[in-house]
Amino acid sequence: MANPSTLVRAARKSRQLTQAQLAGRARLDQPTVSRSERGRDAAFQTVDRLLGGAGHRLYSAPTRRDDAATVAGEIRTYLQRGDKDRALRALIQLDDNLASERGLVRGVLGLAEPEPTKHPVWDAAIAAVVERRLREEGLPTPDWADAPNRYLGRPEQLRVDVADPVPPASEVPHEFAKRGVLVWRDTFASV
Repeated sequence: MANPSTLVRAARKSRQLTQAQLAGRARLDQPTVSRSERGRDAAFQTVDRLLGGAGHRLYSAPTRRDDAATVAGEIRTYLQRGDKDRALRALIQLDDNLASERGLVRGVLGLAEPEPTKHPVWDAAIAAVVERRLREEGLPTPDWADAPNRYLGRPEQLRVDVADPVPPASEVPHEFAKRGVLVWRDTFASV
């Protein structure tokens, strides 16, 4: 379940707006946008106005699982700390979250555009997880997952442990391979 600060920031960035531009559209001041994005002003009316200013709406879904935007924020934090193992666990949790839901609820978990992690291979991997699980349900891939910044110019391994061998093409799931992310198929297998 996304927290309000993640929703506001993701909505603003998906429209390529500055905080000042969003404030103008929502008829609020820029410090209010800043506070909301830092989680310091989570009043429903404020969040609703800011989302509306970015052309988004707030909906309720019958789930307690975190969405792609929230998990991407966790991955970004782990990568900033140099903890690739926890980043991978969060990516696997996103896969599990999506696999655990059915129909439109699964689609809702992949809908909000995640902020970049500042690591292109991880951004591409997040998009691959979302596309893979949504396709299983016959749901369309959200536009953000097909954006050019979700593809790598050349294949790169999602390297967590330097001793990990590079997987052969036959062992890389299609959605990862097409984005240039080399990851073992069994990484996302249920245990």
